[in-house]
Amino acid sequence: MSALPSDAADDGLTREGPAQVPEPTPVPTLNVANLLTLSRLVMVPLFVVALFVGDGHDTTWRAIATGLFAVASATDQLDGWVARKYGLITDFGKVADPIADKALTGAALVGLSVLGELGWWVTIVIAVREIGVTLLRFWVIRHGVIPASRGGKAKTMAQIAAIVAYLLPLPAGADPVRWSLMGLALVLTVVTGVDYLVRAVRLRAAGRRVTGG
Repeated sequence: MSALPSDAADDGLTREGPAQVPEPTPVPTLNVANLLTLSRLVMVPLFVVALFVGDGHDTTWRAIATGLFAVASATDQLDGWVARKYGLITDFGKVADPIADKALTGAALVGLSVLGELGWWVTIVIAVREIGVTLLRFWVIRHGVIPASRGGKAKTMAQIAAIVAYLLPLPAGADPVRWSLMGLALVLTVVTGVDYLVRAVRLRAAGRRVTGG
């Protein structure tokens, strides 16, 4: 019996038919990256308790609250890096990661407003945007997942920097720095919110064209 022509071998053919391509190994939902995301959610109530000890005026507990917020915020960068480096990206992570971010920043903003250190209007503007983006994600989830954009990541970093500045027991002379950081965070919050809205509408429209819905 003659051997297969070389071009047939190059095409991945055998005498039995086309070569079988192994299916990609599915990424488990319970992985290191997603556990880091979940740990951020667990730290939220711990942060809130520390923030309100002594009506928010205990310097030691205020420093502890700031530390918890900073550690929890750091997991946001770490879980994304781990997911990308080790191929642990999942749809659960794409949805849970921004929810964990919003829970942490939301708790901090509401806490600061309750303590009278941050205007409620600032907290409301940011909260409306964050809740709106989360609802947009679920609105289009049947057609796809909207991952975090570069602008969204810059917004998150600006919010973290501004919140840390407000959490730290700094002297009154630091107020201009706090206001500047929070102003930048507000601008990025609104601009990226509009961007997510546009992306969600486009994704849903594209999905409906494909399905004919």
